[in-house]
Amino acid sequence: MSPGTRWDIFCQVIDNYGDIGITWRLARQLAAEHGLAVRLWVDDLESFRHIRPEIDPHLDAQSRQGVEILRWRAPFPPAEPADVVVEALACHLPVEHEQAMAERPARPIWINLEYLSAEHWVAGCHGLPSPHPRLPLTKYFFMPGYVPGTGGVLKEAWLADCRDAFQADLPARNAFWDGLGVPAERPDELRISLFSYESRAIDSLFAAWSAGPQDIRCLVPAGKALADVARFFGREHVAAGDVMQRGALTVHVLSMLEQDSYDRLLWACDCNFVRGEDSLVRAMWAGRPLIWQAYRQDEGVHWAKIEALLDLYCAGLDAAAAAALRRLWRLWNEDGEAGPAWAGYWIRRQALLARTASWQTQLDRVGDLATNLAKFCDERSK
Repeated sequence: MSPGTRWDIFCQVIDNYGDIGITWRLARQLAAEHGLAVRLWVDDLESFRHIRPEIDPHLDAQSRQGVEILRWRAPFPPAEPADVVVEALACHLPVEHEQAMAERPARPIWINLEYLSAEHWVAGCHGLPSPHPRLPLTKYFFMPGYVPGTGGVLKEAWLADCRDAFQADLPARNAFWDGLGVPAERPDELRISLFSYESRAIDSLFAAWSAGPQDIRCLVPAGKALADVARFFGREHVAAGDVMQRGALTVHVLSMLEQDSYDRLLWACDCNFVRGEDSLVRAMWAGRPLIWQAYRQDEGVHWAKIEALLDLYCAGLDAAAAAALRRLWRLWNEDGEAGPAWAGYWIRRQALLARTASWQTQLDRVGDLATNLAKFCDERSK
């Protein structure tokens, strides 16, 4: 193969599934759209299976959708390094593989794929080299982002057409709902997906929806929010398949959705509450108003990411819509009284919808992450 066509991507699975979700989307796109031979090394195949049911957690090696998936175990097995080696999202390469990279006659291009952030320093760090302290290797920082000078965000070439066709096809949407055990859409009903970490703000939000003027059907995929949902309805626990109703609010608990079904859930809903990085980006491409919950970090470090994204996103909104969005996002992230902020947010839904379209245009100008990364590595292989 020519230089740069063989790739290794390393992923350590975190319990919230975002890391494996991002690296799998990246690996699949690099293989499908750029013709690259990609090996995805994963340390937890059982968790991987939750978002991709076709994964067999008992196999050390398997091929899915053009990607070779290998179990990352310790000690690390001898393996010839690829032309490009990506350590994704704060994981660290096995020392054995670093040594093998240094011994290759043509040393690999080594990428440190960072987490997504809107913070102002991201563009300044994007693409910077970092020499290894002991070995003749150089690592490059690749920074996903929302503005020119960053790596962009993930978006497959097929995504927009598939989304638009689905959103325009009521029978397809109702077939999707039927597969989830949810009734067909009603024109007088609002559908909201809620995928969140633990949050006391759910009590306030659900109370507002229950007492509100419009019927709301809330779809909650299985995950960390279920204890909060159960508490609101006075139950010890809830599980996939449960349906609960209070006032104008009906809540359906869904099974953990595989990635492509989760995309369709976002496309089918009128508004999406999302968490972390992977579901945030997919909600942006869904073209619906969204509320983001950041992964909480020690000493409130995550607030810098929240405020930076709010600044970028709100720059395309009028003052009233921007204020309403900021208020709801902040309350949602601080476990505050989010319910009273909902009405002020949703009454501005037309402005919020328009912003989703202009935001997507901004992201498209930056380019998608997989294409930008492939180009970055190709330039350094010459």
